[in-house]
Amino acid sequence: MAPTTLDKIRATALPALTKTAQYSAPFITTFLLIHLSSPAIANLGGSSLSSSTMLLGREYYQTALSEPFLVLGPIAVHAFSGILKRLLSPPGRPPRRFTHLLSLTGYAAFLFFLPVHYLTHRAYPTINTLAIDNVGPAELDYEFVKTGLRSWPVRSWFLYGGLVLSVTLHLVDGMTIIWNTWLKDSFSIFSKRLQTWRRETRPRRMLLALGCIALPTMTGLYAIAKEPMMTFSSMAQRYHAVFLHSLIYRL
Repeated sequence: MAPTTLDKIRATALPALTKTAQYSAPFITTFLLIHLSSPAIANLGGSSLSSSTMLLGREYYQTALSEPFLVLGPIAVHAFSGILKRLLSPPGRPPRRFTHLLSLTGYAAFLFFLPVHYLTHRAYPTINTLAIDNVGPAELDYEFVKTGLRSWPVRSWFLYGGLVLSVTLHLVDGMTIIWNTWLKDSFSIFSKRLQTWRRETRPRRMLLALGCIALPTMTGLYAIAKEPMMTFSSMAQRYHAVFLHSLIYRL
């Protein structure tokens, strides 16, 4: 049977989508490690050190050029490549099961946790209403995070915890694919144990990532939440207005 037009499109598009999803992943990983280092470092120096670390990190990921090209662009390319790959795959032959952890964490992060986080922490603070008054980057430090954790503890812990957990677990499975596809042959000259990340070692990799990435981030947020508020009441009111601009925090 001769291949149909759709078959030809699939033959060209699916490998290309696989590569774009994988090529965009290192940019996202770099951003995540820089971004998550600021709450994690609160374990050592509290919210003050976290805020200073975050301001330094913004020099990498929040400039006029770096934000669209190093953060938002790669995230969009990565997510839509995965979605298009699933939609274009032949019936009954998806890239992986929808219930696979890589799929579940990816969709949870991209469709829920990440949009809520971006809108609340990046988009809404720039709104120039009387209540918010365009909270600038210099004013948007970890006192803002502390305000959310203390004022809406259940929602804030759920949103922060869900985001950190989903991106961490997604990172582990995603990097396993990239390692086994692109890197294992290069590193096999150093050790045969590095040649392939096997399925049986997956739980160990998961625990290592949770212990080294997710746990320090969440304990750092806990340390921040336990601190007293260290901002003016007028600024705290503006922070509240930002959170209340989100439907999640108005419910």
